[in-house]
Order: sequence, then C-alpha cells, then structure tokens
Amino acid sequence: MTRIQKMTLDYHFKVEQEAGSSTFGFFGFNGTAGVWRTSSIKEAGGWEDRTTVEDMDLAVRAGLKGWKFIYVGDVKVKSELPSNLKAYRRQQHRWTCGAANLFRKMGAEIILTKEVSLWRKLYLIYSFFFIRKVVAHVVPFMLYCVIIPLSVLIPEVTVPVWGVVYIPTTITLLYAIRNPSSIHFIPFWILFENVMSFHRTKATFIGLLELGNVNEWVVTEKLGRTKPVPQMLEKPRCRFWDRCTISEILVAIFLFFCATYNLVLGDDFYFVYIYLQEIAFLIVGTGFCGT
Repeated sequence: MTRIQKMTLDYHFKVEQEAGSSTFGFFGFNGTAGVWRTSSIKEAGGWEDRTTVEDMDLAVRAGLKGWKFIYVGDVKVKSELPSNLKAYRRQQHRWTCGAANLFRKMGAEIILTKEVSLWRKLYLIYSFFFIRKVVAHVVPFMLYCVIIPLSVLIPEVTVPVWGVVYIPTTITLLYAIRNPSSIHFIPFWILFENVMSFHRTKATFIGLLELGNVNEWVVTEKLGRTKPVPQMLEKPRCRFWDRCTISEILVAIFLFFCATYNLVLGDDFYFVYIYLQEIAFLIVGTGFCGT
C-alpha cells in the first residue's frame, strides 16, 4: 500500500506539479510544504470553505490574479500517508469530490477573467480540471471495469487493441517514468488504482452535481508521532462484515461472472485480466489490505 501510494504521489509531485510550474507557473497547492506571500492570499480573497479542497481553491484564485507558482523539487519535506485503507478511501473521496465541485463553481470565472492569458485559461479548464479531475477518474473505471467486461458478454461489441493495450500501456509507463525503482509494482498499482477509480468516479459525480455529502469533511486518520509506533503494526480486531464494502464486492461478483463467461464461451483471453481485477476488488472490498 505504501509503495502504491508513493507511485501515485510521485507522479503528482514530480510530473504534474513540476510541469505546471515550469510551463504555466501554476499547480494545485496541497495544503502543506508551501511558502506563500501574504499579499497573494489577500489579493485572492483569502481562504474559502465552500469546498473540501480549500488549498486548491486558493491556488486557482491566486493563479487567476496572475500570481506564479514555483515548484522546488530539491527541497525534501517529510509527510505522512493515511494509516489504513478506510482512511485512504475517505481522503481520495474528499480530494476528488472537492476538485470536481470546485470545477463546477469556478469554471465560468476562469473563462471570463481578463487577468490571465488564453493559454493559461485553457490549461486550467482543459488540462488541470477536465482531464486530471474528471476524465482521469471516470475513464479508467468505465473502460477497465465496465466496457471491457461487458464486451465479452456482447459478441457484436469489439474493443480495438489500441484502446485495450497501446494507449493504457503508454499512460502507465508515463506514470511510472519517475519511479524506475518501483517498476515491478506496476501490475499491483494498476489493479488497485482501477478499484480506487470506482470510488473516485462516484466522488466526481457527487462533486459535479452537488449531491448529498458533497461538503462532508472527514479528517484523514494518521498515526502521527505523538506515541512510539511499534515496528509491527497490529491489525485492530473487528468483525469481518465491519471491514466489508458492499459496493466493491458487488463489482467483484459482476467481474467474476464476466470472466467466467469469457473463459467458457469466449474466443479471446480477456478473462485473464478480468479475473485479476475481480480478485483486486474482492481483496479491497473485504478489507484485506493491511495497515
């Protein structure tokens, strides 16, 4: 779990933020390890609590005022990851839902502002928000967990090889390009990220449509360093059904059915991938991911 999170976060910091900094002088602020000019915060209108990503909200508003962001990659700052899967799910829900909701609330403001260039507006609307905060969450789940499994049930539907192999492989390699030491974790990372894309897709639509718990704030549970942490973290005792996430188990059942159908009646080998993805959903859905 730690190595998988490292791969995702390394891409976010070393690729997304460095690219945004060097190209457009903008990237989403993460709420930690940043040095701000007080005048930029005041000019942007101060902190807002209208979404669950108040740090990103401030960064976008400051960017629209013409302030530039510089990513200093050679400064190392320690940070702590969520301590268990439940905390990680909640963190990802808050980040994804909040970003989608901020896109809904600031889309028109970005388009209408006259203080930044057209290219910077295009970068914010298309690359920063639409691709990274909407498409990047919805497309993986729809492709890998819905379209490909359903295609084995409907022989008339064929998914082209470039859509199943070439493009996903290219995207995966681009993700891993800054993590050569973790290249052997890629299969596990892909399967786990597809499970998380299920939750991120739900959170994206909750944010875009401003449904029920759009502004629900759950603090990410972390172990901290206030007490000595033993070398081996003991798994807390809890009943099996308390660890289960029914929605993930239902997706696992659907994938198992599709894979078995393909194995028995199909003439291709999609069942190999679908079985692996089904196992990933089942492991995560039953809480067997450790601490």
